[in-house]
Amino acid sequence: MYRLLSKTLGFTGYVIQYACITHCTFEYLGEFVVCTGPSMEPTLYTNNVLVTERITARMNKVQRGDIVIAHCPTDPKSQVCKRVVGLPGDRIVVKPINSDPAAVVWGADSDKSFANRSLDEEVQSALHEKNAPVMQSAKGEVIVPRGHVWIEGDNAANSADSRYYGPVPLGLINSRAICRIWPINDLKLLI
Repeated sequence: MYRLLSKTLGFTGYVIQYACITHCTFEYLGEFVVCTGPSMEPTLYTNNVLVTERITARMNKVQRGDIVIAHCPTDPKSQVCKRVVGLPGDRIVVKPINSDPAAVVWGADSDKSFANRSLDEEVQSALHEKNAPVMQSAKGEVIVPRGHVWIEGDNAANSADSRYYGPVPLGLINSRAICRIWPINDLKLLI
């Protein structure tokens, strides 16, 4: 009886240790994320699985061009996968929805333009009046404030992003995508 109890307690100890290590790994180092929605096409598609790391986000070291996973500013229970376009201090010129390009970034080392087409009806209907496009309220120009970033989807025609909810606080960013691991034939490094 003592031997059985000893083995059971030993096994339970290993399970608890494994659970603690797993929790700490996913909470502080990185995680697996499944993408949903068309906002990052053609870079990422629905059901792509990403490996992400949390250290960059926790240290507020995200860079322009990083793909990040963040809490949605308008719905904190959901997460969004977007590309960082503007950093604190960058001047973002956002043009009307049907113009091309949609956002032009002027920053210390940026000369990028991001193309846009009109939003499809599904994305447009998902936006509430209180979440009116930033470009309408900001008169076309936004300075990204300290402690915030400007994020946009690669598929501007199907992306509700900073053009709608404004600059995103760095505290809402959970992790940065490192690589796509699924589907296996599309394995790709994203950093």
